[in-house]
Amino acid sequence: MFSALLDALLLSVLVTPAIGFIGRKIRHEKVLVGAYITLILASGFLIILTLYWEVLERSVEVIASSGPERASIRIDGFSIFITVILFTVGISSSIFSIKEIRRFGSTGFYTIYLAMIAAIVGVVFSGDLLTFFIFWEVMCLCSYALVTFHKERWEQIEAGYKYLIMSSSGSIIVLFALSFLYGLTGTLSIQHLAASLADSQANSLIYISLLMIIVGFGLQAGMVPFHTWLPDAHMAASSSISAVLSGVVVKIGIYGLIRLLLGIFLSTQNAWRMVMAVFAVSTMFIGNLSALFQDDLKRLLAYSTIANTGYVLLGLSMGSQRALAGSLLQMMNHAVVKALLFLCAGAFLFSTRTRSLREIAGIKERMPLTSIAFVIGALALATFPGLNVFWSEMMIITAGIESDMPILSFLMIINLVLSAVYA
Repeated sequence: MFSALLDALLLSVLVTPAIGFIGRKIRHEKVLVGAYITLILASGFLIILTLYWEVLERSVEVIASSGPERASIRIDGFSIFITVILFTVGISSSIFSIKEIRRFGSTGFYTIYLAMIAAIVGVVFSGDLLTFFIFWEVMCLCSYALVTFHKERWEQIEAGYKYLIMSSSGSIIVLFALSFLYGLTGTLSIQHLAASLADSQANSLIYISLLMIIVGFGLQAGMVPFHTWLPDAHMAASSSISAVLSGVVVKIGIYGLIRLLLGIFLSTQNAWRMVMAVFAVSTMFIGNLSALFQDDLKRLLAYSTIANTGYVLLGLSMGSQRALAGSLLQMMNHAVVKALLFLCAGAFLFSTRTRSLREIAGIKERMPLTSIAFVIGALALATFPGLNVFWSEMMIITAGIESDMPILSFLMIINLVLSAVYA
């Protein structure tokens, strides 16, 4: 069923141009194709929810070939969790994009958009690292194409090139890491790799591969010091794509880190947890301090996304089940809130033609409902008690105290105060 879902998404990508052709004939191309994409994503979301409990009981694996380098699809609770986030944000963004994007070229936009969604599903459903990497590359190329889809100004072209270079660099680093792992173990199966590395003696190539994995996936996640592409990409992209970029694509970088560090490198966790803590603290502070000095709304939200990557990685570095649960919950909460904020920002931009915080200060009189939604999202981002982000961030803080890492919890509290200032 899960491989059928992936096949159906890929088939839907091929069908999209035909839907666009029909839409052009009846002069409703954008609405028809947008509605088609939304229907496909909603159907996929319902299938995922229907099969959720089956996967919670046991993981499902579909093997496409035999041997140590076999290609496989493997779905577990973590995969379903990320897929639920993907479809939630994806559906919201596709609905918003019908109003946002131009009439001409909408078929191309939605074809690439659905291809990116299908590629992300392929990434989280991969049971081996070769399949993972192939879908990862498709995701990166599609997200680059969407960021630069409407190249109206030089800043959009520049941001697109920066994103392409940084994303390609991360992919090359990951590819080198995978080649080292294959040379050491003779397999790219995640399960076999975990067993082989657990039984092997300490080897410098293992630690080199580990560092490459952290850097490669950390780059896509917006981890400092590899974060510089993210604010520019958000400014260049349409608001619907910014919502997906912040709510999903960045989270897939974090997914890669969690999947591989805990699924393959668990035996070396004493080495990578300290490294991850340093990256996490740096990412939190740089993200929040940079956001304090922004007047551009989308750029401010982008730096906030960088800070959130730091929160999630901090929980991962603590090494406890409670901290990991807090990080996963933070991923979901932030994805929903940040998608809401970017879509509201898109509505403000559509109405006022500006992203300046000073110039849109009086927008609440013109757009009261959108302003209320934005305020709720901003309060959640500011860790307002009772809202969703508050609970996940408190889980990470309390987990740090329980794990005898109060300094990490204290540093996170400082950053939450900083985020409350600009939110």
